[in-house]
Amino acid sequence: MPDMAADRTKMPHGAHHIAPDIHGQNFYAIDRQFQDLLQLYLEPGLRTAMAPHFERLGELAGNRLDELAQVADKHPPLLQPRDRFGRDEDWIDYHPAYREMEKIAFDEFGMHAMSHRPGVLGMTTSAHPLVKYGITYLFVQAEFGLMCPVSVSDTSNFIIKRYGSDALKKLLLDRLLSQDPKVMLKGTQFMTEKAGGSDVGAIETEAERIGVGADGVERWKLYGQKWFCSHADADVAVMLARPRGAAPGTKGLALFALPRRLEDGSRNAYRIVRLKDKLGTRSMASGEIILDGATAYLVGDVKRGFKQMMEQVNLSRLSHGVRAAAMMRRCLNEALAAARGRNAFGHAISDYPLLRRQLMKIMLPTEQALSMYAFSSDAMGKANAGDADAANLLRILTPVYKFRACRDNIPVASHALEVRGGIGYIEEWVTARLVRDAQIGTLWEGTSNINALDVVQRAVGKSGGHKTLTAALRAKYEPSGSLPGQYKGLLGSTLDRVERFAEAVASDPKHEKRARLAAGALYHAATAALLAWEGATLGAQGGDARRLLLSRLVIEHRLAPQDPLSLNEPAWEQEAMDLLLQDVPVPLAKAVALLS
Repeated sequence: MPDMAADRTKMPHGAHHIAPDIHGQNFYAIDRQFQDLLQLYLEPGLRTAMAPHFERLGELAGNRLDELAQVADKHPPLLQPRDRFGRDEDWIDYHPAYREMEKIAFDEFGMHAMSHRPGVLGMTTSAHPLVKYGITYLFVQAEFGLMCPVSVSDTSNFIIKRYGSDALKKLLLDRLLSQDPKVMLKGTQFMTEKAGGSDVGAIETEAERIGVGADGVERWKLYGQKWFCSHADADVAVMLARPRGAAPGTKGLALFALPRRLEDGSRNAYRIVRLKDKLGTRSMASGEIILDGATAYLVGDVKRGFKQMMEQVNLSRLSHGVRAAAMMRRCLNEALAAARGRNAFGHAISDYPLLRRQLMKIMLPTEQALSMYAFSSDAMGKANAGDADAANLLRILTPVYKFRACRDNIPVASHALEVRGGIGYIEEWVTARLVRDAQIGTLWEGTSNINALDVVQRAVGKSGGHKTLTAALRAKYEPSGSLPGQYKGLLGSTLDRVERFAEAVASDPKHEKRARLAAGALYHAATAALLAWEGATLGAQGGDARRLLLSRLVIEHRLAPQDPLSLNEPAWEQEAMDLLLQDVPVPLAKAVALLS
């Protein structure tokens, strides 16, 4: 008789049927679209200098950082409220995986400091926004949670550097911008209270002036509670409070920097009373804070705290757009790996029409968000150099980007999980974490409603930013000799239509309910124009013109009327889909032919 036990040991265990993921790859090396946009936007010398750092971070993101992120997500931080003597020396214990990720972000790459001083990654000046947000984009493809502490450290440094007195900067800034863990101070912002989330003017924390110390720093005492404090144990927290007797609303708020420890090393008079048990970003500590006469340093003009703080908010909003672009890229790459690596009914599932359409629903918003990263970062670089038009452009791009990209990230993550199938729902695969982490982008730094109202009521209604945006986009694509004139006409008429709509919504309060539609339309029109210019320019250089096809898909599926019950499908669209789902460059002549 045959030995059945021996036969069973020779039977395949089936693991070869499970589609691979992209862990183990270099996330920079496989991202040709990111490399192409750096070629278009980044000065050649700087691009050459930064390429080794992008390569190194791409390798880390696809390997060690990806492994650490998975472990840290499963071992969230723990609050220790008292020491063994019963003293209120609260502290937070982190898993070693989180600490190693901190070392990569803060010590090795100086992500918190590169915008504020030279010397990081060998740069002779502070980092151009394309570099800073490019580093963010690669890092977040592996780990999203830690990017909150990195970003709030970066924006805290910005606020203190811009508005802090010379004495305050002497006290804090060198340590805030250090990469040496022995002296480094990490920053954060504490904004939300039970009474005031989006309604910042309703916050109840009070400030009582102490006076100016011998070091020239003006000190106050703070009393109150902060309800949602991410990076809860940061060394310095920037926050708003109302000086006693000050006016109600946002006009009465002042800006302060709260040290975790005082100059003599003693613990400041505030406590972390609880950590939040969150849906996502579980590697990072968010908590609740009680301020009981805590010492804080005044930052800037005591009567302009809210306006000063809003500059931090806008920086964080732009960072959120880039983070959404990063997460969508990871989703797209994971979905493609699953679709190409999984067979069902005798074929790779990437061959099936419904699955291919689903992949396009992931690809299109992913590439839109990448174009907005490059365009917004470029505008920020020009604004930082003193260009007033670029500053006005950035003013509208920031909430537009944050609004739409963060919203798109949620369905993109869900689609990627579904492509992976049932195992995508299992926490040992990255897709489950991507779905959880995607939700926070529509909450931090203003909900979708708040950002849409900022776009329409302020950026459009008060600043005329929609006209600045349209002019900047026309300046991109109109000089192109590679774009057909008919398509330029379509882009122009689309921009005109969206501009008129946004202006109409902004001009009449009864149209406020259309604010989200207007903000989304501005995003789609902008990305259609950018994708067209990018694809035509790259194609004319002998490269990949696929972004030109994506531009037309944006117009057809995001800005044109649709009959959901129509069975008519343009022939060009099927051919475009076939080209876009192949991992080979699309020639310019082929892309142009499909535009007509």
